[in-house]
Order: sequence, then structure tokens, then C-alpha cells
Amino acid sequence: MFKSLFTCLILYQVSLSFYGQNPTESFPKDFVGIYKGSLSINNSGKPTMTIPMEFHLLATDSADRFDYRLIYDGQPRNYTLLINDLETGDLSVDENNGIVLPSKLIENVLHSLFEVQENLLSSRIAFYEDHVQFEILCSNLSSKNRTGENTEYEIYGYPITTIQKAILNKQP
Repeated sequence: MFKSLFTCLILYQVSLSFYGQNPTESFPKDFVGIYKGSLSINNSGKPTMTIPMEFHLLATDSADRFDYRLIYDGQPRNYTLLINDLETGDLSVDENNGIVLPSKLIENVLHSLFEVQENLLSSRIAFYEDHVQFEILCSNLSSKNRTGENTEYEIYGYPITTIQKAILNKQP
């Protein structure tokens, strides 16, 4: 039993150093700031495009609301990050237009999965001490394909058509 626990602790520490996250950092307060970099957009069959990108996570007067701004090529999208239950990682991104997307925070990584205009999008923002890693994957729902014909379950694959990735550095 002791060996298993010790092994788990060692693996946990190794994984933290591998991923560069500090377990003493507290989301969201330790990650408030302005992050800048370049967004790489890879659309199937098209040349990769790169545009400037910023991400702003800023405190407000409320402990459970943060300004959450994405700026693509100088064009801002002003959202609000809502902390519903930090212990369970239950957060939401309010687009301030009637759209509120559920999000899940696990180990300083904010995940969201949603459908818009027949597209399934997966969003991921990983928070580190001095940067964030941003990623969106997109798949057209009409392109899904069934697999596992001889199984008792219906299983569908969703070919990814677009990948957006950025490493955004925290500004001093």
C-alpha cells in the first residue's frame, strides 16, 4: 500500500513538472492578466494562417465574475467568466448576448464543448505561471462517420476540420 501511494505521489510530481503547472497556484486569481501571442489556424485543405491574438482575464468587483476577453487580429470579443462552483470546477463563459457556455476546470485547464451552426467545437485553455495554451478543435456534425459496426453500441467519429492553437505569454 505504501509503495503504491509513494509511486502515485512521485508520478504526480513528475507530471506537474512535465506540464509546468504549479500546484500552489490558485485559479483564477493567480492567472489574472493579459496574454499575447499568435494564433495558428489550420483549416483542412487550406494553408495555415497566423494572426495576432490576445487573451485578457481581468478581475471585477465580484469574486465570482471575471472579464474574459479574446482579441483576434485586433477584433475584441468581450465575455464574462462566471465561477459557479470552484470546488467542482463548474464555470461558465457568458458571451453577454444570451449565450452562456458551460465549462469545466480541471487542474487549471478550462474545457468547453459546444455545438454551433452544425459544428461541434472543443475549447481548451491551459493556465501556466507565465503563459496560457489555447486550443479549439472543430468538426462538422454532418461529417460524422459510424464505426464499430459489429458492436452493441453506435459509435461515431467526428473528423476534425479546423485546429486553432496559440501559446500566449503573460505580459508584465
